[in-house]
Amino acid sequence: MASQFLLNLFIALLWVFLKDENNFYFSTFANGFLIGIFIVFLMRRFFGGQFYLFGFYAIFKLILLFISELLQSSLVVIKHILSPDINIEPGIFTYKTTLKRDWEVTTLALLLTLTPGSVVMEVNPEGNVFYIHAMDINRYQTDLEKSLGKFEKAIMEVTR
Repeated sequence: MASQFLLNLFIALLWVFLKDENNFYFSTFANGFLIGIFIVFLMRRFFGGQFYLFGFYAIFKLILLFISELLQSSLVVIKHILSPDINIEPGIFTYKTTLKRDWEVTTLALLLTLTPGSVVMEVNPEGNVFYIHAMDINRYQTDLEKSLGKFEKAIMEVTR
C-alpha cells in the first residue's frame, strides 16, 4: 500500500517536471496525481496487494462509523443525565472478539472506551475476551454488542 502511494507521488512529480512550467502549480501536481492514480490502478496486480485507495476508503468508513456511534451514545448519555430520575443499572459483561492482532484488539478497545456509556475494563491475556462496564447493562448490552460487531468488521476491512 505504501509503495503504491509513493509511486503515485513519483508519477505526480514526474508530471510536474515534464510539464516544464516556470512555477510550481498545485493544479499541475493534482492532475499528475490523478493520472498516477489511474496508472497505479492499472498496475495494481503487480504489487500483490489491494489498490491503496481501497484502504483509505476503509479507514474513512471506520472514522465515519466511530463518529456515528459516538453521537448516538452521547445522545443516550445526555438523555440519562437530563432525566429527573435515574433508572440505570450499571454492570459488567464479557465480549469475545474475533480479532487476532494486538493492535486490532487495542483499536477496538479504544474505540469502545471513547464512546460514552461504556468502558473496556480489562482484556484477558490471550487478547480475545473483553470485560466491559456498561452504564445501563439491561437496556444497552445488545446495542453495545452490535456496535462492537460493527467496529470489528470495519477494523478487519482496514487491516486485511
